[in-house]
Amino acid sequence: MIPQDWLPHHRDEDGELLGYLRPGEAGFVPVTLFGHPLGEAGDEHDAAAVLDEIGLSYLAGRWLLTLPDRAEPIAVQVIEADADHVRVKSIDYAADIGALFTLPVPTDRLHAQP
Repeated sequence: MIPQDWLPHHRDEDGELLGYLRPGEAGFVPVTLFGHPLGEAGDEHDAAAVLDEIGLSYLAGRWLLTLPDRAEPIAVQVIEADADHVRVKSIDYAADIGALFTLPVPTDRLHAQP
C-alpha cells in the first residue's frame, strides 16, 4: 500500500495518476506507481516536473526483478500497477518466461534495466 504521506501526482490534461512525490529530508523524490525513484530529491515543483516529463513511459520499459531463490534478477515487463500491487511478467528466456509475479507496493524488488 502506498504510504499516506506520498503525494499523488496527476497529469493536468486528463487527471491520469503518473506517480508519487515521496517526501524526505532532502525534499521530494519523484517515484513510479510502484515506488521506484525516477529522479533526485528536490522541491515539490521540480519533482512533479520529472513525473510530467516522463509520464507513464516507464511502464513500457524492461525491469529487473530480484527473486529470493535466484542469484541473478530476471527481466520482466509491468502489466498492471495500482496503489496496492504491481504485476509483472517474465520476459527472460533464461528464466520461467511468461511467469506472472504480483508484488506489494511499494516494492524494492524492481529495478530499471540499464
